[in-house]
Amino acid sequence: MARLGYIRCIFEHMEESTKGVGVNPSDETIRLGPLAVRFLVTGRDSSSSIATFELTVAGGAKLMAPAHSHDHYEETLYGTEGVLTWTVDGKAIEVAPGQALCIPRGAVHRFDNLREQDAKCLCVITPAAIGPEYFREMAEVLKASSGGPPDKAKMVEIMLRHGLTPAAPPKS
Repeated sequence: MARLGYIRCIFEHMEESTKGVGVNPSDETIRLGPLAVRFLVTGRDSSSSIATFELTVAGGAKLMAPAHSHDHYEETLYGTEGVLTWTVDGKAIEVAPGQALCIPRGAVHRFDNLREQDAKCLCVITPAAIGPEYFREMAEVLKASSGGPPDKAKMVEIMLRHGLTPAAPPKS
């Protein structure tokens, strides 16, 4: 009889742990000027092990935030449409559909879409040290600029609060 209670306990735990399981549990799109970030899975959905989002970058768009690094997670990108140019530790790397790029912790990086065609990639953050909150806050800074240049000091403050370290501007 005790064994039956143990088995019942296991099944109850399994039911509880799979309650929120589903496709795209955090489906939310955040627009940041010419970028769209569509979160699919966040740390809340994955016990903080992974965050996954689609990044869409309009043709000709360049990253408005400064190049940066992060010491607490890797960022792996998988190209699905168009071509994005990622600059990692000063080296330009084009990521096309079907190609993956892993940006290690501490590597200074940024991206641009140097082509006319929109580009899209899947971004995987491990562990899930950053989530939609960061992108929502950055979107508010862009919205407050009313089409003008965004407040760089505010952007840097948000980046630092969310574990991103802005890189020094390139030497001219």
